[in-house]
Amino acid sequence: MSTTESTSFYDNLEKMTVNELLTNMNKEDQTVPLAVNKAIPQIEKLVEAIVPRMEKGGRLIYIGAGTSGRLGILDASECPPTYGVPHELVIGIIAGGDTAIRKAVENAEDDPNQAWIDIQKFGFNPQDTVIGIAASGTTPYVIGGVKKAMKEGLLTGCITCNQGSPLASEVAMPVEIVVGPEFVTGSTRMKSGTAQKLGLNMISTSVMIKLGKVKGNKMVDMQLSNKKLVHRGTLMIMEATGLDEKKALAMLTQHGSVRNAVSAFEKEKKQ
Repeated sequence: MSTTESTSFYDNLEKMTVNELLTNMNKEDQTVPLAVNKAIPQIEKLVEAIVPRMEKGGRLIYIGAGTSGRLGILDASECPPTYGVPHELVIGIIAGGDTAIRKAVENAEDDPNQAWIDIQKFGFNPQDTVIGIAASGTTPYVIGGVKKAMKEGLLTGCITCNQGSPLASEVAMPVEIVVGPEFVTGSTRMKSGTAQKLGLNMISTSVMIKLGKVKGNKMVDMQLSNKKLVHRGTLMIMEATGLDEKKALAMLTQHGSVRNAVSAFEKEKKQ
């Protein structure tokens, strides 16, 4: 039996008090970062392989079903506002299409051919990277997608929570984050989902930093899509330049991003 399907360490959950439920869930959740830590060497190899491909115009594509697919979409959708990159640079694809983001689509994950069809809707770049996300490591949709991607010469990786899974055997760079039995037996939206979310955050954030989308520790290319982010950008410019708030805001408004505003200030300073 796979680790993700093995029996919970806890039983008679329905007899526990709410406090006992919450305390025990939290106890299990605390083991997840330790499992992620063990997978850092695998994550490191994957990130170091992704960056040069994206520098040459490649994209990062996540494929998954159910919770795994939704987590990939979440990570991909947050890259444009956070780092100012095009929506097509990091792509999240879920079995069953966008409908499956909110409602489960029956049998969508069982078709091993559909993922590649879904990927091709976004075109093809030989520098692309495809990462399959599946807690069990057995999802046909994901396995079929990475197999075809590898056959086409793309870099392939995965995030799974079982060791030695079929998915891991079909990719060039597997990431295996083994978190152990779930609090509710087989409910992989819990510890496994948390582990996948942490892994995806680490991959995309490291990639964006290496692509130059962060300066110091600031998101200098973030989209200024609301008042909070405009205020944050203004504070960044104030910190970097010493300008007062009014002038910093004017610079941000004029140049459209923290990076451009600071660059313009430094250029003017040298003249």
